[in-house]
Amino acid sequence: MTENIQKDYQKAIIEMAVEAWRFRRVFNKAMSKLEAGESSRYIGQFNWFIKKVESALKTAGMRIVDVEGQPYDIGMALSPLNIDDFDADDQLYVEQMIEPIIMDDNNVMKTGTAMLGRIEK
Repeated sequence: MTENIQKDYQKAIIEMAVEAWRFRRVFNKAMSKLEAGESSRYIGQFNWFIKKVESALKTAGMRIVDVEGQPYDIGMALSPLNIDDFDADDQLYVEQMIEPIIMDDNNVMKTGTAMLGRIEK
């Protein structure tokens, strides 16, 4: 397989994984509006789908990295959308991941996008 074709496949897999990851938020919001008994079957099917996406990533040598809830570090492989809302001495954490970080064994394949929050003292 030529290098360009392999990169195209990697890019396609990454795009599918990111969209599936983003859809999870919409899906979870929709499921929260249903009764517990009614939503359980759909949640099971969706979890199966996400496992298949993660399996495809693993086969391609990649994985999703979600740093939501962790203290923010400027060296993280993500672009904070609201960094200008904070002072330089504020302690921050990753409040919400908008898009995940995708990595292979040693490299960042796609940087994530996130909203930050201030750690209250």
